[in-house]
Amino acid sequence: MTRRFLFGLGLLIALAGCGTATDPPSMALSSQDSLQMRGWVPDRLRGQILLSPVTGGQPTGSMWGSKISNRALQESIEESLRATGMLALRPGTGNYQMEVQLIELEQPIVGLNTRVAVTLAYTVVEKRSGAVVYQRHLRSAYVAEFTAAMVDPNERLRLATEGAVRSNVNLMLRDLIALALN
Repeated sequence: MTRRFLFGLGLLIALAGCGTATDPPSMALSSQDSLQMRGWVPDRLRGQILLSPVTGGQPTGSMWGSKISNRALQESIEESLRATGMLALRPGTGNYQMEVQLIELEQPIVGLNTRVAVTLAYTVVEKRSGAVVYQRHLRSAYVAEFTAAMVDPNERLRLATEGAVRSNVNLMLRDLIALALN
């Protein structure tokens, strides 16, 4: 009995250490949110934002948790900007340059309901004048319920991580729209 318990505990610890990479489309805005926002995007933001290479991410390792790579975060933000009509369609066009940095990724080691928080730093600069028109650190959290992936804690961690990023990008885009409307 004790051997089985220790074996089971060891297996759970080993499984908890395996990482599952985040999926860029799952971190992007939902189609419903994109369509809703698209109608509110002012003309001065339509097709005007270029995204610089994202920094601060790290690839998911095979031994520990679900991380956010720069590439995955870049793809999810570009897709969200594209879906709302804000992404510049050609390199070198657009009036604004956006920089994004992953500042903090807060993940639990274990948990039934998995809560992940992410902090992203956004800076948007008007290319012509060099003036910073938007600069914020946004923190958002998302909880993946136990029932979302009862058997796989790594899947819950991935779902919570993707949800936290999606929520963060949603906040940033709403901020940009509100700022441009004023």
